[in-house]
Amino acid sequence: MASVVETDLSALDAEALLDQYPLPAYLRENVKPGLEMMIRSAAEMTDLNANGRARVLFQIHDDLGRLKQIADDRARFPEIAEVEIREPLFIVGLPRCGTSVLHALLNEDPDVRAPLQWEIAYPSPPPERATEKTDPRIARYDAYLWEQFGGDPKELLKGHPLGAMIPQECGSFMTTSFQSSNVCMLQRLPRFYEWFKGIDATFRYEVHKMWLQHLGWRNPRKHWVVKIQEHMYKMRELRTVYPDAIFIQPHRDPTQVVASISQLMYVIRSPAYDEPGKEKIGREFLDLWTDGIEAMMDYRAATPDLPIHDMRFKDLITDPVGTIRKAYAQFGRELSDEGAQAALDWLAENPSDKHGKRSYSLEEFGLDETTVRARFARYTETYRDFI
Repeated sequence: MASVVETDLSALDAEALLDQYPLPAYLRENVKPGLEMMIRSAAEMTDLNANGRARVLFQIHDDLGRLKQIADDRARFPEIAEVEIREPLFIVGLPRCGTSVLHALLNEDPDVRAPLQWEIAYPSPPPERATEKTDPRIARYDAYLWEQFGGDPKELLKGHPLGAMIPQECGSFMTTSFQSSNVCMLQRLPRFYEWFKGIDATFRYEVHKMWLQHLGWRNPRKHWVVKIQEHMYKMRELRTVYPDAIFIQPHRDPTQVVASISQLMYVIRSPAYDEPGKEKIGREFLDLWTDGIEAMMDYRAATPDLPIHDMRFKDLITDPVGTIRKAYAQFGRELSDEGAQAALDWLAENPSDKHGKRSYSLEEFGLDETTVRARFARYTETYRDFI
């Protein structure tokens, strides 16, 4: 992360920042509105401490820098733009429903590829199949991991897998479009979030596809598997860019979801605030994920032929291989015995309590079961068979 220095976010200028990272005109024009909104929203947040302001500045430079690397390599190797992305599998739905575990297990399938954390941090030059486990960027990523993420490493690892070879959420490359709500996880940005909900986000999926083409050029598989919960807000735009995409949506009791995500966000956000405020975080993320799941339900109601498999979180935990095979069958895919064994091996090496057990409750975030159930009443009724 950037050094903790006094950063005047209100003094940042989008044009000047973009001049530091020369991009093709199309990318520059589409990045600029989100960059301007992010700067404006962050500058309004007077409760960010010096570390929080440095974090925002680091994010901006990191996202612009990584997008420039993608654009430069694409210009240097025009064949990257010809890479086909066939039937990518998107894991969608609420957070804390086993999506990270599912992402990792599917990545063990020899026919499937997920973006890895080191690849997203250091995308250039494009990763290669021959060095996918020995690339020096792997060690480089692990060496600076905690500096990048911040927070208490032990608490972070309890709630979310971290490491160079761990599959990474695709929000980490959608942020380079500056049309991603993923930035709202690290700090509260209400103006940006409201703007994000109202935009046409087709551009971010064009950038998303650029990333998949880039990462898959010299290290391909038959299919990609990607995941981030914010896809729920922009399903129409996603399917505009990926018309043959397929989806898995795991489900879990929303009272567990809200308590779990609030605790994780508290750990991640704490370094950016002198007083992060658990009750504020609880209210914010209750609103955020209610918005997301409502948008997803609206889209699914209007698109009954959506190729999507609903999955029980409980089934994924008790019978992961059987649950994956059931999902695959819906899409005409098969999980090989090799893939099944690799998934079981991964689970044996990564038990849920590997880094200690987490502790959380709704009450510590100013919420209660009655309130959460009322907000998620439509979701619970719609998917009662999967919760």
